Amino acid sequence: MSLPDDLCSYVDASPSPFHAVATTAKALEAAGWTRVQEHDSWAGSGRSFAVRGGSLIAWDDTAATSASDPFRIVGAHTDSPNLRLKQHHDRRFEGTGVLALEPYGGPLLGTWLDRDLGVAGRVVLRDGTERLVHVDEPVLRVPNLAIHLDRETSTPDRQRHLDALWSQPDQPFLRWLGEREGFGASDVLGFDLMTADVVPSARVGADGWLVAAPRLDNQATCFAGLQALLAAAPVEGQRTVLVLFDHEEVGSTSERGADSDLLLTVLERIVLAAGGGRDELHRAIAGSILASGDMAHATHPNHAERHEPLHHITLGGGPVLKVNPNLRYATDARGAATFALACEQAGVPLQRYVHRADLPCGSTIGPISAARTGISTVDFGAPQLAMHSVRETMAAADVDHYVAALTAFLSPV
Repeated sequence: MSLPDDLCSYVDASPSPFHAVATTAKALEAAGWTRVQEHDSWAGSGRSFAVRGGSLIAWDDTAATSASDPFRIVGAHTDSPNLRLKQHHDRRFEGTGVLALEPYGGPLLGTWLDRDLGVAGRVVLRDGTERLVHVDEPVLRVPNLAIHLDRETSTPDRQRHLDALWSQPDQPFLRWLGEREGFGASDVLGFDLMTADVVPSARVGADGWLVAAPRLDNQATCFAGLQALLAAAPVEGQRTVLVLFDHEEVGSTSERGADSDLLLTVLERIVLAAGGGRDELHRAIAGSILASGDMAHATHPNHAERHEPLHHITLGGGPVLKVNPNLRYATDARGAATFALACEQAGVPLQRYVHRADLPCGSTIGPISAARTGISTVDFGAPQLAMHSVRETMAAADVDHYVAALTAFLSPV
């Protein structure tokens, strides 16, 4: 299979951040990485990874020669905007079972209506065990309002217009889910459950030149970062790291988001396991660099006026370096030069993105991670259209470009 096809498989296996972590962990273990627990000793950890909820951090320090050797880090996030189940979600309306949903992050709400939706996420049971669940069939439907009743085609109200039809009345959803997945509804004491488009990812367009899939923002970067970590050639005196954070779409402020201690704590423990202390940690950080990957806006053929006229971005045109003078992206001149050199080394084209100055600019894990760790950081992405839609689009060629650029970043010549 090709890398674009492998990306489709990765996304389809990863309908939630918890599944994205599980998919990544499975690939790492198959390649010889060892999972370690945060409460265990990491002495002599080598190629290892740790999981914290919907976040994962993996590292390879087999080429390190001293405790103070620097880190080359690729960062991304596992979460995507969607509709999530409310705590009290069962309701009845006019003889129909309805499931109460609410938005997570900033989804393009209209794209979630009239779609075939499944459910995925995790439940925590009375005995403390955690179970991943994935209903990969169309059980939910959020119906649109007919144009005859809304000539203005207004934007859906986040509170009132997003509940889903799903069953005949008087069938509690958790009881139905438990019967499918093998647990009792009364044993579920906590859950993180969300909707997911059940239409498989696909190669579309003439000769399959496009990838159409849910969650490309930002699972395309998770996939590319994983492939780069597995393919990177060891560089003496350097450690390579992949960190996949949860909760970027809602601000990163959680125990496992970019605004947590996850990355810095793991880096410190790697240095400690190598026999170093605080001085070696700070020396390692001073020489480190983090490539913060998040998908980028390609210039829309139907809305070109919404883009900065001197910085049009082309589908299939290669990775996108993101620069913002107000630090919505963390890129500075040194970071830009480092990433540009990696693209040159990989033989892939590089595009440079600047947001329109009269429109609010989004942000990434980059500025947050840079501030939390003090590590020099560069923001980049792969070009896509329809960001935050239930289904997004990118060029298949950019999957290959993305993986090649990140592999070169982790293996500098």
